[in-house]
Amino acid sequence: MKLFVYSMREFDEKPFFDKYSSQYEIEYDYTTQTPSLSNVELAKGYDVIDIITTTIDRELLDKFHEIGVQCITTRTIGFDHIDIEYAKKIGIGVTNVTYSPSSVADYTIMMMLMGLRKIKHILERAAIQDFTLKGKIGRELPNCTVGIVGTGKIGSTVVKHLSGFGCKILMYDIYEKNEVKQFGNYVSLDKLIRESDIISLHIPATKDNYHLINADTIREMKDGVSIINCARGSLIDSQALIDGIESGKIGFAGLDVVEHEKGLYYFNKVGERLNNPKLTRLCSYSNVVVSPHTAFYTEEAVSDMVENSIIGAISFVNGLKKNLDV
Repeated sequence: MKLFVYSMREFDEKPFFDKYSSQYEIEYDYTTQTPSLSNVELAKGYDVIDIITTTIDRELLDKFHEIGVQCITTRTIGFDHIDIEYAKKIGIGVTNVTYSPSSVADYTIMMMLMGLRKIKHILERAAIQDFTLKGKIGRELPNCTVGIVGTGKIGSTVVKHLSGFGCKILMYDIYEKNEVKQFGNYVSLDKLIRESDIISLHIPATKDNYHLINADTIREMKDGVSIINCARGSLIDSQALIDGIESGKIGFAGLDVVEHEKGLYYFNKVGERLNNPKLTRLCSYSNVVVSPHTAFYTEEAVSDMVENSIIGAISFVNGLKKNLDV
């Protein structure tokens, strides 16, 4: 099999691509560029292209189809950046990956603790030598009720890791997992939203989940609630979130993802206009922590992403793996 890699990060991904291409006996080449109409021809003669979060629309899919690409493997869990329905229609396969769930799970809990202990505000004040205590008192996690929305691999890992803190855990998922029932209770989404001190999102971006957190759901939450999102930006209505922060309804937001982040994250934008005023607004608050989609970013996860993207591609080309369902 021949694999062409787009958006290669030479400083961390390439050593793993070298390792696993040799291990699985595949031929590969790469570019650091993101896939676009101007560089489609780089993948000519290759069976599979390997991408990250770049939008792959119908026009790009047609071009890749014309040059003989059989499959797109995205080295991400999410695949909402690819028009999967159209890819299937024209006969291009799409596969995604799994990676160490502890990467995002640990980051999520870190965000929770940062919010409870008001760490951004403390560090901002310390940076100007304000070492007073006023306005910096925190809360302890064991005394909180934490609501986990989505108990897939990452959500379940968050639940398991949280259990050691002694907090009450509420969970919501369409498909309940017996393995986490010993750590918390499955409840309705409405109950979770009403009773949780901290709400953490671990579900994919789908049409049904779009703006799951909105003005109506925020209205039902506890005063001073913390909202953590290390999943997908479209799960939260940014304007409703801003309104909730301004009113004091939301006490803290920990956001590793935001709406309309494509074209921003993983690029150096120093000195440029971001054209995302809501992101700029969110970054200005002392009770909001925004990080640039880095919750996944550990050595273990990067290794998994590279290896599993290769395994998925090989399996699809050899007829051992079906296309993703939309």
